[in-house]
Amino acid sequence: MDNELKRTLGVSDAVVVGLGAMVGAGIFAALAPAASAAGSAGRALLAALAVAALVAYCNARSSARLAARYPSSGGTYVYGRERLGPFWGYLAGWGFVVGKTASCAAMALTVGAYAWPGQQRAVAVAAVVALTAAGYGGVQKSARIARVIVAAVLAVLAGVVVVCLSSGAADAGRLGGAGGIGADGLLQAAGLLFFAFAGYARITTLGEEVRDPRRTIPRAVPLALGIALLVYAAVAVAALSVLDADGLARSSAPLADAVRAAGWPALAPVVRVGAALAALGSLLALVLGVSRTALAMARDGHLPRALAAVHPRHQVPHHAELAVGAVVVVLAATTDLRGAIGFSSFGVLAYYAIANASAWTLDSGVKDRAVAAVGLSGCVLLACALPAASAVSGAAVLALGALSYAVRRRLTPGI
Repeated sequence: MDNELKRTLGVSDAVVVGLGAMVGAGIFAALAPAASAAGSAGRALLAALAVAALVAYCNARSSARLAARYPSSGGTYVYGRERLGPFWGYLAGWGFVVGKTASCAAMALTVGAYAWPGQQRAVAVAAVVALTAAGYGGVQKSARIARVIVAAVLAVLAGVVVVCLSSGAADAGRLGGAGGIGADGLLQAAGLLFFAFAGYARITTLGEEVRDPRRTIPRAVPLALGIALLVYAAVAVAALSVLDADGLARSSAPLADAVRAAGWPALAPVVRVGAALAALGSLLALVLGVSRTALAMARDGHLPRALAAVHPRHQVPHHAELAVGAVVVVLAATTDLRGAIGFSSFGVLAYYAIANASAWTLDSGVKDRAVAAVGLSGCVLLACALPAASAVSGAAVLALGALSYAVRRRLTPGI
């Protein structure tokens, strides 16, 4: 049919898309604020990483089961609608589109900050335009670009790990630290680190463009998450071993500072390039995911119907991609969104809370229901533990979406 997307992605392509979103700017940017929240004990940061990974794993399991049952674009917007009702699907989609559009702008600004600090906004706008054009050419083309970016970023991160752990400055004692572990700080750090794990949603939102989705998605999601966790754990241990938790918390560019502390200052520019590439990978995956959710919501009338158009030749939601790109360009050119990690985490945690609640309703065994229950509880707990400003603004955006839904249902009962 003309309004359906083309299924071109296999398991490896889907894994790369997910990794491109996860192994992105989060690992370069989220370590420092997470270390600050966790406190002076290095083991607290590692514990927070484990908590974030556990919640992400539960979310991934629930999302993969739902995506195999409902292999169409939209992710939790579709799952919530089908399992819990139209309102919950809409709320998930609303939180995802608003939060991730802001994240797109933040990633674009991150590209500019690392690539050319003096022209940050100009570079950000150029990056958005270029990647929107790439997505317009087809999801397979986007997957190939993501594959190149992921390979380069993983190579840079591997270099950071090897240099730090093999240097004379490395000290395993820094992984423990002298301070205690507070529950509030640990949970807040886990909530901030969750931002770096959220990319596997991009695999499920591309469900309509994946070959054999019932088999591909359940395999791709845990693979991408597992690889990301191994990479994050290695990078966190390496950075802590040369900087300790306090040094990591004070750093504005923690991985660049880590290689300097390890005695390799010449590698710092390479790390900056890797960070810019990572942010590009995240931006590409975010644009893909947001546009597919916008497509699904437009099909149901919750966004303008024009956004539901699918290009007749490239078979991508070209109107949705152009609209998302245009909004992100405006935000990147006019707004400072570097503090958007907490806000984005709140929106994504709300999104996955609805995903876990949806998975709970599936006909499944005790183990699957336990995973959904842990995921739901973890999402709520981490969202509430985020910095107050992030939690309040995130809750306000969700409330605005709920109000908009109620008004539109009253004015247009058929929606």
